[in-house]
Amino acid sequence: MVSKLLYNFAIGINAIAQNKLRGFLTSLGIIFGVASVITMLAIGKGAKEEIMEQLKILGTHNIIIKPIDEQNEENIASEGDEKEEINRFSPGLSLKDANSILRVVPNVESVSPEIVLETNLIRSGIKRTGKLIGVNNTYFELGQFELEDGTLFTENHEENSDPVCIIGYGIKSRFFPKENPIGKQIKCGKLWLTVIGVMKDRKISGNNIKSLGLRDFNMDIYAPVKTVLLRFKDRARLTTHDIEEAAENAMFADEENPQPKQAVNYHQIDQLTVRIHESEYMIPTAEILTRMLERRHNNKVDFQIIVPEQLLKQKQETSDLFNNVLFSIAFISLLVGGIGIMNIMLASVLERIKEIGVRLAIGATKQDIILQFLSEAVAISITGGFIGVFMGILFSYLIENLTGITTIISGFSIVLSFFVAFTIGVIFGIFPARKAAKSDPVVSLRYE
Repeated sequence: MVSKLLYNFAIGINAIAQNKLRGFLTSLGIIFGVASVITMLAIGKGAKEEIMEQLKILGTHNIIIKPIDEQNEENIASEGDEKEEINRFSPGLSLKDANSILRVVPNVESVSPEIVLETNLIRSGIKRTGKLIGVNNTYFELGQFELEDGTLFTENHEENSDPVCIIGYGIKSRFFPKENPIGKQIKCGKLWLTVIGVMKDRKISGNNIKSLGLRDFNMDIYAPVKTVLLRFKDRARLTTHDIEEAAENAMFADEENPQPKQAVNYHQIDQLTVRIHESEYMIPTAEILTRMLERRHNNKVDFQIIVPEQLLKQKQETSDLFNNVLFSIAFISLLVGGIGIMNIMLASVLERIKEIGVRLAIGATKQDIILQFLSEAVAISITGGFIGVFMGILFSYLIENLTGITTIISGFSIVLSFFVAFTIGVIFGIFPARKAAKSDPVVSLRYE
């Protein structure tokens, strides 16, 4: 039985070899269909992995609160159509807000404040700009940061506003290339900070940095939040310099041609990350936070609340829709390829009527004829599958390098493509094969 199957398969392959061009043109639909399936699955898997990476960075149970720089509100006067500008006072996003959220809002597990200051970093004759980040230890927990060496901040560091810091892996590589930085000092702005810890290397793709508005964490220096407020800058505290600057601006202001007012960052905190116990409470808690902060900020909307999980779910739905469109295109291409195989095989049956008659006359069974033409159809589709796999891998590589879209090719997509190609060959080859097997030997031998 096996020898008969191989014999009929060999006859089908020989028929294809005799007309290679027709076999290649017949398989084009399968080639592009299989290539589309592999490319679609590679894009889908890449998008899923990227979203999972973003979830890991932002956290599945986190709510992010960001300040909005000075924003004027307008209100319609009670009489007439004139508008009266209302400039409400708001203390801005502050540590007091963080403490109140942790103390008052239910289902809140922890709150992580974050202050970002641009500064100059200096050590051993090396100078470059960088970011000083004021945080507490909760920040490292929520962001899933890990230490390579040293320790996190202690309670004394935070309470006493000690001049200590934890540096990113990139800072270590540039400022401490050949020495252990623990216990050494690095100058941030006008203040020297003692290094007590080094973070592990954290690689983030350029797409995530751009789409999520993130920065290169490896080039950050972290200090206790109270250290940054006391020793560097506290935007919530009015200084003599601020008063003098405001007075100078008012003195030289032109009432007839006023200068456009620039946004002023009066917020003490640049970001608050609120950790929720259960994801089901994300939306209700976000609504509670909105109402709470509105009251604390004198009904001035100078903040925005972001629920990363919801944003990423929307992105996942958009990605799934895109993948479904690609799959539909791939299915149509495979369907057209299958129809092409069936048409060519029907034409092949008509061309080889005498050959069929001879084989039936010398003892071949109808099963032998079916196997011959079916193996020919399957061979065309599998050959197209091989070429399609190669093209799918090539397309995935080109898409990632030319567009920046992440693509991940899996073994499952390749196996699936071969299975689909084989199935298409069987389904669309069975009808021509049965038609050939039903031929009358006598009529076939007399066919012109």
